[in-house]
Amino acid sequence: MRLFAVLAVLCSLPVGVAAEEVGKVGVDWVGNDIIVEAIADPKVGGVTCHLAYFERSTFDRLRQGNWFEDPSNSAIECVQTGPIDLSQIERGPEGENVFSEGRSLIFKSLRVKRIYDEENHVLIYLAHANEVTEGSAKMAISTVSVNPPQAAEVDR
Repeated sequence: MRLFAVLAVLCSLPVGVAAEEVGKVGVDWVGNDIIVEAIADPKVGGVTCHLAYFERSTFDRLRQGNWFEDPSNSAIECVQTGPIDLSQIERGPEGENVFSEGRSLIFKSLRVKRIYDEENHVLIYLAHANEVTEGSAKMAISTVSVNPPQAAEVDR
């Protein structure tokens, strides 16, 4: 039982950086809401992502009988908010986790992963559900263009 409690706490801890709630929109009479959070990329200064997701009310949890879980649906949009520095990021097709937030007691989290497309000079931010027992096809993507390094002048 102690292991279960420890896992529950660990799964709910954020990865990388904390999100700041910037908006909350009520969507129905039972108290379900859409939460909008701002997430500054901790390794790429100058990029802020806004993540929107659904949060179920207590009444809806009681009515549906699924007390410990929120839906996996999310949306993400990222924008350049200052000078971009790529010197600290991990490169490669697997990308790097930027943020994680628990969406159920143990088995599900909402994650944001950063992937750098070096050839096209684009940062890709992927919001997706991560489920221990089954994968999830629910995802959202946003990109931020990064100006390529200026070519050195050969002829002067």
